Amino acid sequence: MPCTHSIKTGRRPLSHLQHPREAIRQFTPNWFAATMGTGVLALALAQWPAPVPGLHQVAEGFWWLTIILFLLFTAMYTARWVLFFDEARRIFAHSTVSMFFGTIPMGLATLINGLLLFGIPRWGEAAVHLAQVLWWLDVAMSLACGVLIPYMMFTRQEHSIDQMTAVWLLPVVAAEVAAASGGLLAPHLVDAHAQWVVLNTSYVLWAFSLPVAFSILTILLLRMALHKLPHESMAASSWLALGPIGTGALGMLVLGGDAPAIFAANGLPGVGEIAAGLGLVAGLTLWGFGLWWMLMAVLITRRYLREGIPFNLGWWGFTFPLGVYSLATLKLGSTLHLGFFSVFGAVLVVALAVMWLIVAKRTLQGAYKGELFVSPCIAGLRK
Repeated sequence: MPCTHSIKTGRRPLSHLQHPREAIRQFTPNWFAATMGTGVLALALAQWPAPVPGLHQVAEGFWWLTIILFLLFTAMYTARWVLFFDEARRIFAHSTVSMFFGTIPMGLATLINGLLLFGIPRWGEAAVHLAQVLWWLDVAMSLACGVLIPYMMFTRQEHSIDQMTAVWLLPVVAAEVAAASGGLLAPHLVDAHAQWVVLNTSYVLWAFSLPVAFSILTILLLRMALHKLPHESMAASSWLALGPIGTGALGMLVLGGDAPAIFAANGLPGVGEIAAGLGLVAGLTLWGFGLWWMLMAVLITRRYLREGIPFNLGWWGFTFPLGVYSLATLKLGSTLHLGFFSVFGAVLVVALAVMWLIVAKRTLQGAYKGELFVSPCIAGLRK
């Protein structure tokens, strides 16, 4: 009889939690990484370099799934702040979980990009207006994450170089992702002045993020040389460095593509041509750096796999960086008309889809059992 009871309990949803409300009490921003990974897969599938019947509809389906996940996670995290405020605010002092605040605006950015890609054919100008409103909200959230989280690192949290990982990048990279989204939004705006504002704001967001991200990457290289690889629970963090590199390349390519027409409409045609050239050169240069880091991440992951990697929500770190690098590769292929980038980009999208399937399956299993609802910032409190 006890054996039968344990089997039934194991099949029950959230069986690893003392009470279903623990799913809300233990909810953290880490979950929004799933919206980033799912959203970027939708965008990457839609950019597939060859026509495939039904693929665009599949991509749009992933975009709708991203919307559902984002709304669900927003509701759960809001409920945590309402129901468990004293415990929820402890996140600001936690040196790791607080970094994942950056996943919220980055997840929102994938929804905005999908709205421009899938929403405009369905709803026309209304989709553009909604995307514009959401983009400015995303900008505000990204700026707040990029300043306030590092400020708390400097004033309230405990950090050491030997415990550093690439999660330090998450709050500062959000502005860079917003910059790339701004580059996609600008040409859809009817008003020339609105295009001008969005384009210049996007360049500022790119500069707001990339130099800080590269400063962190420099420290990260030193940390790995001196203290070797982080704990296997942080294995996926080796891929996070590819995020700012790939997003930086994509942002410069997209903004450079918009620059000639928008600068010319505002009386600076020569500057627009220069911006286009600089965007292409910068995008190609960053892509080359990303290739080095991607190969390094593959070798590091191979080493981790020999020893075993425990599953956690950090595995979504395998998806978004690979996705934005895939998008940058495909953008280079369409811009330079070089088959190598299109083929290589397609290979990366296939790898992204396979990784998404693996991580999504493990996430569903862990969420159903309740194993993944763990908040490290309240781990020491009496439940």
